[in-house]
Amino acid sequence: MARPRKPLLSTDRIVETARALVDAEGLAAVSTRRLAAELGVSGPSLYNHFRTKDQILEAVADSVSAQVDLSMFEDDRDWRTALHDWAVSYRTALRDHPNIVPVLARGPGRRPAGLRLADAVFGAMVDAGWPPAQATSIGALMRYFIMGSALGSFAGGFVDDESAYDPADYPHLGQAHLLADQQDKIDERAFETGLGALLDGLAVQYARRTRES
Repeated sequence: MARPRKPLLSTDRIVETARALVDAEGLAAVSTRRLAAELGVSGPSLYNHFRTKDQILEAVADSVSAQVDLSMFEDDRDWRTALHDWAVSYRTALRDHPNIVPVLARGPGRRPAGLRLADAVFGAMVDAGWPPAQATSIGALMRYFIMGSALGSFAGGFVDDESAYDPADYPHLGQAHLLADQQDKIDERAFETGLGALLDGLAVQYARRTRES
């Protein structure tokens, strides 16, 4: 009886396996030795696809960028709605893969999906009437906001021990021990509040520019 064939080693399979490792155990878990063991291959065979661990992590980061929806920049949504919907999709991708955020935070570099993302945002803002310099700033500030929201949970940063918040020292934190239990709800509301305020501010600038032009 013939043995079952092992799946062929491919770039996509390496990236998927590395992404699963990063999701489960963090960036430090990824090494060529560990990946080779997970894939059931010899270490040198990985070098036909990636020369270094950094290249693997870059590919993992780009695979997460590729999960971000960009369709809102190609239909009839106005620039404000498009930015909102894109930000929500971007945050969802990062929330699903938080351990890769430090790599993504370095910028797109030469990563194709990351560059397509930057191109889509910049192009849509210029097409909407924003000057190129301001469109660049909008892309940057959106990235700061979204990345920051994915780096950690605000609500999850408070311990659920009521005794940690002595009213003599922290008179306004009497309910802080309850935050962790509502982490997702609080963080989601905070993200939407901040995103709305950011977009409202941009809308004021846009209206002023339109009147002055």
